[in-house]
Amino acid sequence: MPEIDSGDTAWVLMSIALVLFMVPGLAFFYAGMVRSKNVLGMLMQNFFSLGLVSVLWVLLGFSLAFGEDLGGGFVGALDFVGLAGLGEIPGLEGALTIPPIAFVAFQMMFAVITPALITGAIADRMKFAAWVVFLAVWSVLVYAPVAHWVFSPGGWLFQRGALDFAGGTVVHINAGVAALALIVVLGRRRGWPGEAMPPHSLPLTLLGTGILWFGWFGFNAGSALGANGLAAQALINTHIAAAAGMCGWLLVERIKDGKATTLGGASGAVAGLVAITPCAGFVNTMSALAIGAVAGAVCFLAIQLKYRLRYDDSLDVVAVHLVGGIIGSVLLGVFADAGVNDAAPDGLLFGGNAELLVNQFIAVGATLAFSGILSLVLAKVIDLAIGLRVDEDDEAQGLDTTQHAETAYSFGDVRSLGRVA
Repeated sequence: MPEIDSGDTAWVLMSIALVLFMVPGLAFFYAGMVRSKNVLGMLMQNFFSLGLVSVLWVLLGFSLAFGEDLGGGFVGALDFVGLAGLGEIPGLEGALTIPPIAFVAFQMMFAVITPALITGAIADRMKFAAWVVFLAVWSVLVYAPVAHWVFSPGGWLFQRGALDFAGGTVVHINAGVAALALIVVLGRRRGWPGEAMPPHSLPLTLLGTGILWFGWFGFNAGSALGANGLAAQALINTHIAAAAGMCGWLLVERIKDGKATTLGGASGAVAGLVAITPCAGFVNTMSALAIGAVAGAVCFLAIQLKYRLRYDDSLDVVAVHLVGGIIGSVLLGVFADAGVNDAAPDGLLFGGNAELLVNQFIAVGATLAFSGILSLVLAKVIDLAIGLRVDEDDEAQGLDTTQHAETAYSFGDVRSLGRVA
């Protein structure tokens, strides 16, 4: 048994809290962009993931993701159901300097926030009951197996040598392609794209961006699983990629549309954060800057796809998370630097051969196919069974009142000097 290091444990425990804090950050980021009648619907879809997915992770998800491989590297066994018999994590014997239960909790937060990312694509029109069913089944049948492929030492992509430091494939591509599958089944919002649907509160979105940026340090630097130099490198890479992503997005937006917007600044920062996630502990700082800048510019341009292909991705989850995750995962094969982390071979830019880049493409393609197909089938089944979408009247009225019997904002009598105006 490895010796438990108190410093490493303290850092990972802090990182668990940081990643959890990303969930309300994401909720505010999305909630500011929807219309006021759907604010609570968006917040609830995000926050409920903390409840349901956490329970499922302890009961079943962790075992499927990190239990002893059943063969072929596809999924883990049921040896950790209910966390019974939790001891050494298969494949990580002698490697962890933190208690196994801390590793369980850290990975739980990844499982929680990944499906929450999907909610931005389905904004304004999905039944809460349908979301609950999708969330539960997707977390077990899609997220857990993909996490096993990539994060577990027994996973087939891990065995091939594909790299993913903190979730480019497992989190962002996985959620992004699932979002695309859901919106194909859901269809467009009433009035889109002809009707203007502006954000109701950009200050909320900027607040959410700041919380996400802050929490992402735990997401990426925490994935070093120790308080060490690798965590420090991942942290600075995370920050500089977000900064470069913001600059890249705003530059292209200014050239194309003539204005640099606050929403663009927020979205660009998140695009940079998404793209650096798989790379954070494998690349140097200048490479992180380049990855972030490319992601900001390309993700902005990717938004145009939904207008050309006529799919209604309400809050641009596909453009930011799917495209950003692909950019980061692929560019890792170019920018990986063994001098930063000797667990990775050099990428093409540093004299490596094409093997890592090929493995990164395989990981991207496998995640797209598996998550995309299963998510589409799951959405179709739920639609046939209970219906995915609210009816037209409920959509017009808003999800807050029709799904939750509440309103985000209550405007009472306007008063002046204590008197009714």
